[in-house]
Amino acid sequence: MKTSWRSASLVASAAAVLALTTACGQDSPPAASQNVGATAAPGDYGSIGSGTAGAAGGAATGQPAAPSASSPSNPAGKLSVSTAEKVGKVVTDSLGLTLYRFDQDTEQPPKSNCDGDCAKTWPPVPADDAEAGEGIDKALLGSVTRADGTKQLTVAGWPAYRYAKDVNAGDVKGQGVGGKWYALAPDGKKAQGGGAGGEEVGALPGLSTRNDPKLGEIVIDKNGMTVYRFMKDSQWPMKTACTGDCLEKWPVIAPVDEKDTKGIDLQGSTPNRGYVVFDRPDGIKQQTIDCIPIYTFAGDKKAGDTNGQGVGGTWYAIRPDGKPVGASEK
Repeated sequence: MKTSWRSASLVASAAAVLALTTACGQDSPPAASQNVGATAAPGDYGSIGSGTAGAAGGAATGQPAAPSASSPSNPAGKLSVSTAEKVGKVVTDSLGLTLYRFDQDTEQPPKSNCDGDCAKTWPPVPADDAEAGEGIDKALLGSVTRADGTKQLTVAGWPAYRYAKDVNAGDVKGQGVGGKWYALAPDGKKAQGGGAGGEEVGALPGLSTRNDPKLGEIVIDKNGMTVYRFMKDSQWPMKTACTGDCLEKWPVIAPVDEKDTKGIDLQGSTPNRGYVVFDRPDGIKQQTIDCIPIYTFAGDKKAGDTNGQGVGGTWYAIRPDGKPVGASEK
């Protein structure tokens, strides 16, 4: 019996999807698009965890403590530009509190992915009374409607937040927290400082590699933070043993488009590629390498840190092919 070219193509495509899904042991095919952010969850790290403050702690300016940043009703007032040590020029509100942006939000179209407990640690800045002060381009200010119906200030499309641990005017304790929270520069980009080798944070691909002097070639994320795997996770079928409070210390890597990678072995040891998105049981979408869920570590304070290596005898930096550094796979 003859088969048309179109029929053969459809059959081949369906087989490829099925093989990929079966290889990773997922019950359903991975999402078609891999650049969707993870859903927000509790803690300092927004949708992916909580814990210590970021790399650049702000020094008190000697001014009286500002009203608690954790109050969502605090107005933004007249925005201005301040210069923070080691961070550079940042946007501040009328009280001098630093405004931040979240890597897992989007600016086109504007969308916030920080709700619930995340929004308690990172209170959204109300848009209603915000106005441009000296150094702020009024044209860059806007708003986005949050899930609860409130209007949140945006700067160049990026939703703006305060950090609950910033108490005094001039504090920048949220800079670099979780490798995903950064002070807002006046143009809406991440404030410079804290990047690897003096580079602007975010200049790296979504996933790439670097040669660590002790660990060899390891995977890093777009902020230069070391990427890890958990030996209690399962590759076949693909399952995670890191849930709940575990995610506060080990934030998941959100989906990364294959085109936004460099040096990663996308073929892996699985047929039809093991670089897929894992639909976790908690609803968060997580990137994998060779069908292995990947994470960062809240204990890594800056790009290049490898403080998560060997933690508990179960967490290890991951190589480009998905293998753990310094551990054997069973």
